[in-house]
Amino acid sequence: MLLRQLQSLLNRIYDTGVELDVYDFLVMHRQPAPLADEQVLVRMDGDTLRMAVVLDSGVLERLDRSNPLLALDAGNLADYWTALEGVSHFHYLTWNAQRDRPVTLHELEMQAEVDKYAVTLFLLGAQHAGRFPARLHHWLFGRTRVDPALAGERRPLYESASRYAARFCRVLERRFLERGRIRSEALVRELRAFYRLTHAPKIRLIEGGP
Repeated sequence: MLLRQLQSLLNRIYDTGVELDVYDFLVMHRQPAPLADEQVLVRMDGDTLRMAVVLDSGVLERLDRSNPLLALDAGNLADYWTALEGVSHFHYLTWNAQRDRPVTLHELEMQAEVDKYAVTLFLLGAQHAGRFPARLHHWLFGRTRVDPALAGERRPLYESASRYAARFCRVLERRFLERGRIRSEALVRELRAFYRLTHAPKIRLIEGGP
């Protein structure tokens, strides 16, 4: 149920109308170290896109005991971001596949970081009478690190995606967050416009280019 609710939040924020259910693609598995807690596996079979969202069952078990949609805090934040990242990948791949648009790995990872920031911002706002912690950006982008053992040769790609997402979210913070309050309607419009851009225009926007 939790993953479906996270998917619904993404649908509402981005007005995407993705109807496929993430649970129909979910594979739960107890991941032995050092494997990642979350992976999305994608394969083209002719013209058919096949996908599986793989999550460590321990992540969902802990979130069942401490539901972040009721109370998001330091105790469940890491597991919540892990689950949300899997849902974000599924949602973005599905939305683009329905439009026959290719997606690069860099774009997928960058959008997932933006999604984590945006959904967390709105969720904390709903739980705290419209307010949010000033250090949210630091928690997501300043304190997290790419695990070199998991990322391998893709580490620079993941780090680059995180840097671009961090720059974009910092701009959102300056433009739409004032004195701990969210200018929700304007922020949602900006998020939706960004979501609909392809990879290169997103990079140009973040870099301040035409």
